[in-house]
Amino acid sequence: MASIQKRGENSWLLVVEIGSAADGTRQKKTRTVRVLDEKLLKTPKRLQNHLNDELLKFKMEVEVGEYIDPSKMTFAAFAEEWREKHGKKGLSPNTLETYTLHLNKRLIPTFGHLRLDQIKPMQIVNFMHSLEQDGSRGDGKEGKLSSGTIEYIYRILKNIFSRAVDWQIIKTNPMEAMKKPRVETKEVSVYDPDEALDLFTALEKEPLRWQVMISLALTTGLRRGELLGLEWNNVKFEEDGRCTISVKQALVFLKGGGFIVKEPKTKGSKREVSVPTSLVPDLKALKLQEGKNRLQSGELWEGGDRFFIFTAWDSGKPLNPSSVKTWWTRFIKRNKLKYITFHSLRHTSATLLINEGVHAKIISERLGHSNIMTTMNIYGHVLKKADQEAANKFDTLLKPRVKNEGKQA
Repeated sequence: MASIQKRGENSWLLVVEIGSAADGTRQKKTRTVRVLDEKLLKTPKRLQNHLNDELLKFKMEVEVGEYIDPSKMTFAAFAEEWREKHGKKGLSPNTLETYTLHLNKRLIPTFGHLRLDQIKPMQIVNFMHSLEQDGSRGDGKEGKLSSGTIEYIYRILKNIFSRAVDWQIIKTNPMEAMKKPRVETKEVSVYDPDEALDLFTALEKEPLRWQVMISLALTTGLRRGELLGLEWNNVKFEEDGRCTISVKQALVFLKGGGFIVKEPKTKGSKREVSVPTSLVPDLKALKLQEGKNRLQSGELWEGGDRFFIFTAWDSGKPLNPSSVKTWWTRFIKRNKLKYITFHSLRHTSATLLINEGVHAKIISERLGHSNIMTTMNIYGHVLKKADQEAANKFDTLLKPRVKNEGKQA
């Protein structure tokens, strides 16, 4: 037997009976439902239908054994509920994979055995403090977690506890009493113009696909996933020699799940980026080369209907991001170049453009930032330096005037 009992102005108690105990008392499960939609509250028939639906879902959970008494739900149990009912729907596959990694490595071992309502702010404060100590990496290496990783773990906890409040598992969010950890920004290592020239010189000895990939990474500022997600139909060659790339998708590899193609990081990430005309001949040559490889592959072609620009072993399958990282590291060592990460080619692109006086708005659009403030925040120190150098140029213009005024005095 199941019933609905009104409790307050906008709350109802769902009751599902599950039989009788040995002493004859009737056993039941209950769940409180709150309705915050004012329009729904003012429409009796719709409201009743909504409550009936909630009662039916609750009854089915109890009958198939999926129902867990909120007062007894542990952090580990709720984390799995959160993953299935929120993570898989509300997060990108790549983000969910990272969340799951931190959950399994740090959060569940620490909080998993505790009931959600038992976890207090001070316990979380102590946990977050422990992440700042030496040895917190947990990978056998010396040192501690970066401030960025600590802030990321904070966001995971806040997300999980926020859903627990929304779903009425707990009444208060223990994370509300905590301040967001401060992320220490570090100056990114990039190539200066001479080092970039050394890079291009070293690339001349490499296979064409690597020449094009690294050149595009530095000159367009595309993210690694955006580069690997490029297909030839995203490249437009103009009759006048110009060339543009449409960034519409990015490639993500999941452990055990292969690759998926998804929309770029943000709405602003969808963009048109011009390619330097000096790079167009190499891009055309690579398209011709890959077209021949596709024909020769025949039945061995694994790309399906897609024709990615950067493929693995001419099979049509896109390159794995880890393969790009491995090749880049070996290439740097082999040519004795200054080490920077592959992602720092994107930062190099922005820095070189800033130093050449290109407007921050243009750079922001090329990088696919959601707004110009993102660009200003990341490259503020470079912009300030460029601004000072711009101001110094006036010294040359004003010196003759100052000198002449001095003579007249």
